[in-house]
Amino acid sequence: MFCYLCVQSLFTFSILFLSFSNFLIHTLTMATAYHNLSDYDFSSVPNAEEMKFGIVVSEWNEKITGALLDGAVTTLKKHGAKDENILIKTVPGSFELTFGASQMMEYCELDAVIIIGCVIKGDTPHFDYVCMGVTQGITQLNTTGDVPVIYGLITTNTMEQAEDRAGGKLGNKGDECAITAIKMIDFAWSLNK
Repeated sequence: MFCYLCVQSLFTFSILFLSFSNFLIHTLTMATAYHNLSDYDFSSVPNAEEMKFGIVVSEWNEKITGALLDGAVTTLKKHGAKDENILIKTVPGSFELTFGASQMMEYCELDAVIIIGCVIKGDTPHFDYVCMGVTQGITQLNTTGDVPVIYGLITTNTMEQAEDRAGGKLGNKGDECAITAIKMIDFAWSLNK
């Protein structure tokens, strides 16, 4: 009886998990279809000259994550961030981004951490577990930590969709992450005044 209930619970969880993953992909696809990730009002972004950033980048799908990283760093610098205030570390895959971010938060004096990764849907449920794990992990870091962690995980059905969001026709998610990091630091600093 116990094993049957465990299997039934696992099955129910898997169905809910797959439904959420499909919803997430659909939502992200629809959101960027109407908004270029690199379009923003430059004057609405605070000066980042005194801000310190950590960026954790997945080595998996390096062509995509490298382009996202370039976008994030370029945008941070456009808004005044100094080279010495941008710390970049790599992790093997997207699932490791949460650990990387938590370690940066613990051992480095940073004002925000940006995670950058790319997961492209394949033929197995691996995609769903990685996406859900990273999403839950980053959410937990944001709700329990004092440093904002910016979600820069691209989750797509195809490589073409990833390329579109890494400097392609839909802009660069790295740009968006940099702007979000600057604004979240400014938000946190405004509460401490």
